[in-house]
Amino acid sequence: MDALKRRLVAQAVVEGFDLARICRPWDVPQVPARLTEFLDKGRHGQMGWLAERSHWRSDPAALWPEAHSVIMLGESYTPEHDPLAVLERRSEGAISVYAQNRDYHDLVKKRLKRLARWLIAETSAATGVKVFVDTAPVPEKPLGAAAGLGWQGKHTNLVSRDLGSWFFLGSIFTTLDLPADAPEVDHCGSCRACLEICPTSAFPAPYQLDARRCISYLTIEHHGPVDVPLRALMGNRIYGCDDCLAVCPWNKFAQEAREVRYHARADLLAPPLAELAQLDDASFRAKFSGSPIKRIGIGRFLRNVMYAIGNSGDAGLRATAQAHCESADPTVADAARWAAGRLETVEIRMDRPQDPA
Repeated sequence: MDALKRRLVAQAVVEGFDLARICRPWDVPQVPARLTEFLDKGRHGQMGWLAERSHWRSDPAALWPEAHSVIMLGESYTPEHDPLAVLERRSEGAISVYAQNRDYHDLVKKRLKRLARWLIAETSAATGVKVFVDTAPVPEKPLGAAAGLGWQGKHTNLVSRDLGSWFFLGSIFTTLDLPADAPEVDHCGSCRACLEICPTSAFPAPYQLDARRCISYLTIEHHGPVDVPLRALMGNRIYGCDDCLAVCPWNKFAQEAREVRYHARADLLAPPLAELAQLDDASFRAKFSGSPIKRIGIGRFLRNVMYAIGNSGDAGLRATAQAHCESADPTVADAARWAAGRLETVEIRMDRPQDPA
């Protein structure tokens, strides 16, 4: 099996993955207690599916009892630009790096399936395999740490000494009994950069996340209006947030993504909010075809754009917000009224005569 494992790792690189390690489905004994605490404190917010499938998410071995090994794969999507720079351009939208081009779910799953077929061809037609990429109740980050891909940092995301924070995860469960790798140890040390940069203080403590305050959750998973105190903290982030990932010191070792379909599209690097606000359902679907952004729908997207407009400080965008104040979508209308009200105070300040020197 050692020789097979070496060939498997080499083939994973051929298929486009940057990391490949192996663990057992039962190598994550810490997950049940951590998940229970997360759910009991309500930190999952509206993500009810986390609670509904917690029995599988707590115990990967229960997901498919016949599996003896989990092949964990990592693929870099390291950007060539500074993802924090757009935050200073408040009249433009900030989109998370992973969503600035093609949907990684589609690309990673195709690679996983090719690698799984290769494994069957190299062994036996009786070899059982199942592939997963963020679409099933699989605790991918704990399994990745158990396999040695990296460690879960203080921001709860996986960090690699080779790829930093910028990499996608995929897994292949198999009935084969492959040699397991040693788990990675924590290399965060005393660093608190990811905790301190979070705009909404979404980390109650190191290694803990309250999704209800996380901008990625608020812009992607949360339905309906966002709590008013959080809206101003969202800045111009309209889909996801990269702050805690971007400041990780381990990113200095990361190499730019090999897959060109992860490189940012020019129109998604810093799209003008005024243009995004003009999208209707058809143009939204056309613009974001093949993108993970499409799945949140035009309503939630425009809600996010309205919040960003309200935070822009650009009085010239007030009319853009007002155009949505009577939207048929009550959440969009609420966000637009909030944005218009915020920008009205900007106009008042601009129109107020300056005190004489």
